[in-house]
Amino acid sequence: MRIYLDNCCYNRPYDDQSQIRISLETQAKLFIQKQVESGRIELVSSYVLTAENSMNRILSKQENIRNFISRNSKYYVSISHKNEIENIAAEIMLNGVKFIDACHVACAVFAECGYFLSTDYRLLKYKTDKIKLLNPIDFLLELGA
Repeated sequence: MRIYLDNCCYNRPYDDQSQIRISLETQAKLFIQKQVESGRIELVSSYVLTAENSMNRILSKQENIRNFISRNSKYYVSISHKNEIENIAAEIMLNGVKFIDACHVACAVFAECGYFLSTDYRLLKYKTDKIKLLNPIDFLLELGA
């Protein structure tokens, strides 16, 4: 099974954990991360994710996320596919999705992921038959984990 996590997912463990929803999403994301590390789930990353992560002002977060992605990605959507990604993203944006989010989803679709994970509830409202968009908790529930 191939999945793509957006930048929100990677940053969730660094958010304020006093809110129960954030804490549960963090635990789900960390469990998924263990599944990726063990090889049970294939992780896809992209030039879009690399670029967005590089804008993180907290360098320790940026480095931790970059290192995890570097060690565990089985497939990387490179910038050489930018035109294809932006064509897919243009179609997604017709549904009101912002450009960067549409590019993330487009990378996941391009890489033939089964799932796109995010903690951005506005983005998760987007529906398509090309990929399932779920938050980490719902993803684990769907897997029966």
